[in-house]
Amino acid sequence: MKSSDFFSKVNDLKDNRTSGKILINMVLAAMSLFINGFGVYMTIQANIGAGPWDVLNIGLAKTFGILYGTASVAVSYAILGIDIALREPIGIAMFIDAFVVGKSVDLFNRIGVIPKCDSLASGIPVMLIGLFIMAYTQFTYMSAALGCGPRDTLLVALAKRAGKVPIGLVSILLLGFTTYIGWLLGGPVGIGTLICAFATGPIMQMAFHTVKFDATHIHHQHLTDSLKVFIDGKVA
Repeated sequence: MKSSDFFSKVNDLKDNRTSGKILINMVLAAMSLFINGFGVYMTIQANIGAGPWDVLNIGLAKTFGILYGTASVAVSYAILGIDIALREPIGIAMFIDAFVVGKSVDLFNRIGVIPKCDSLASGIPVMLIGLFIMAYTQFTYMSAALGCGPRDTLLVALAKRAGKVPIGLVSILLLGFTTYIGWLLGGPVGIGTLICAFATGPIMQMAFHTVKFDATHIHHQHLTDSLKVFIDGKVA
């Protein structure tokens, strides 16, 4: 199958009107997030400073003597709780996201797929490859139309409540605060942190453009609607 055919088929998986379709998309989301975790793992193994949220996760892991994935899951579910408290739309895939990414990083750490880089010359390419992997898996994950990630939902929630403050500035403030707390806890901050903070968006936009994907056209199914489909086959 040509890659263009594959991406076209993924783009067609947005209808969650049957339990079978929802199950397929749940598997799609889980697989995408598992591979996304490999991208995250690569950005960490680049060893030039982690992304803002990973600075926090690694800082928490060091402070409490726990695995990265355990810290990531704890942070993700805490954010998910905030999203729910703020009455933001919640989808099934958000719960999958909160668990799978962090634990897949733990798996890759245990296997030792990629050794830690020991220079900028090797670290920067590894980090950029990781970011591209994350961007393309974000596309397949979002195509499941079962909810955005907890962090993205939090950003939107904060932007809604920030009045006339641009969402870009809200994002910078959120990532800056996250990085600062993570740094205080011993998380790795470096040039890679800046690369993740400022290159993730453009790389994602480039990836979405190559597969002709417009995230604004995705209507994510709420958790209650998904449950309704499973229970009585109806969509609200």
